[in-house]
Amino acid sequence: MAAVFLVTLYEYSPLFYISVVSLCFVVTAAMVLGWFGFDVPVILRSSDDTESILPTPEKQMVQVTNPFALELASGPASVTDGVSLKPCCLEPCVLSCFWGCEIGALQRGLQAHQHGSRLSTLQHFQETLHLRYHYCQSFHTGCQDGKEHHTQVPADNGITDFGPLPRERYPLVAVLTLAEPEARDMYNIVSSVTVIHVPDDKYRLSARVLFQYLLTSQGNMYELKPLFMSADSVGASGPPDTEQSTQHSEPNSRASGVEQSPVLEEEEEEVEEKKEEEEEEEEEDWSEGRGRDCVVCQNAAVNRVLLPCRHACVCDSCVSHFQHCPICRAFVLESFTLTQ
Repeated sequence: MAAVFLVTLYEYSPLFYISVVSLCFVVTAAMVLGWFGFDVPVILRSSDDTESILPTPEKQMVQVTNPFALELASGPASVTDGVSLKPCCLEPCVLSCFWGCEIGALQRGLQAHQHGSRLSTLQHFQETLHLRYHYCQSFHTGCQDGKEHHTQVPADNGITDFGPLPRERYPLVAVLTLAEPEARDMYNIVSSVTVIHVPDDKYRLSARVLFQYLLTSQGNMYELKPLFMSADSVGASGPPDTEQSTQHSEPNSRASGVEQSPVLEEEEEEVEEKKEEEEEEEEEDWSEGRGRDCVVCQNAAVNRVLLPCRHACVCDSCVSHFQHCPICRAFVLESFTLTQ
């Protein structure tokens, strides 16, 4: 009976044609609007679209002041020739370099800090490590002086490597502690532990930072991990690359031994000045947060870090539209706000 009614309606009533055309128009318009980002009823969305708009949980972060900063200085580094370290601290600090520190001794010391034995001075670290290292050297650094300190194992020790892989010792452990007792009461972070690989005769991997730990006065330990910026952000931080290229180009020009005319020298000086101005502008843009655009909308600044991949590549508006990282396609479990 229902089939007969539909056939009769199809043959004699123009309302059937009108209703079919209207339905097709509504569905098509909803699909087009949804394609261009306009809000459409949930019933017209696919299941994938519905899952993708679920908000990403925001991880609550606590902002603290880290008085310690340490980086590897430029130049050659090896166990026999030593390595240069460049601390930049907010307060006067003591830089302690433990060469050939046993891995087990360091891990036991870090665990002891979490269980009540606070590691806030050089003496505390020496007592905790129980002299399970080859050589210790200390330096006193001023407040934000940025002075490089060269540490090296004495040749009398006869140490040229730390054995075959896998090793039982870290090549170098650099510890930063606050020099003044009053400063230890001002900061929650009381010491910084940096594990550094230094190449030797048996393992020639270039010098690099392996781990960085921050120890607090409450007995907590946090591992510092780098954030991965998008390709545009890396390009915005171009001055380090340009400095390396100019440093490599100068020896080549000198080694060629070709005499240049004064006109060419003036032109090269003008080009170098322009490059320096551009580098300064890029550094200002980077410090002010410009040049780090969201990889999705390309308009807003990057202010969200995705976890656990630690890619900083999206803004507040776009972070809620993804379950996968736009860079590495890893699942996004949490995110937190990136502050300047």
